[in-house]
Amino acid sequence: MPTTKGHDGPSTTEDLLDGVADWGPTLCHVGIFHLIPVTFDLGIPLVARWMNDPAVAAFWDLAGPEIRTTRHVRVQFESGGRSVPCLGVLNGTPMSYWEIYRADLDPLARYYPALPHDTGLHLLIGDPRDRGRGLGSVLLRTVADLILEKRPDCPRVIAEPDVRNAASLRIFYTTGFECIGEVDLPSKRAAIVTRDRNSLCPPPEGRMPQFTDPNLPDWC
Repeated sequence: MPTTKGHDGPSTTEDLLDGVADWGPTLCHVGIFHLIPVTFDLGIPLVARWMNDPAVAAFWDLAGPEIRTTRHVRVQFESGGRSVPCLGVLNGTPMSYWEIYRADLDPLARYYPALPHDTGLHLLIGDPRDRGRGLGSVLLRTVADLILEKRPDCPRVIAEPDVRNAASLRIFYTTGFECIGEVDLPSKRAAIVTRDRNSLCPPPEGRMPQFTDPNLPDWC
């Protein structure tokens, strides 16, 4: 799988995430994993096919013609370096999609007490055969570790999974993330989960604290 170096296109522009394109491959329990920024010629058709899987479409809402995925990814490209869409390549095979983004510069920061350089992530495992066997947990831990290693100013990794997505929540909780509250985002009710540099926290018990402010504006 080629890297984006030498390719023309938005994915080669400088980002605000300490150069995701240059983070390089990393060794994890299941092999060599590499985050490679998406390019229009190589990544979009594959990601669009994954988005049409009903299990993915239920939470990403990007099923349909390829242009829907293209538009979604283009928004990441045009974010001024705040978000980098990536293919997750395991042992040379693209098998997952990731968005690494500056949570403190994202509209999400209106909904929780953001810290400077908080780094967010979105993820999906593309092939159904790769789901349900622990691979997501391994890769989530790997990417969270990678973010904290490559971004020394980042205090914590942030995610906002849909509260209906029990499988996703389970993966976050088993990889050291802690829920700090539930919020009503424009497209979903989400759990705000965080993993900082110092703690591996068990799943929270009881009712989660609330951070939603009804006076805050919706996402643009």
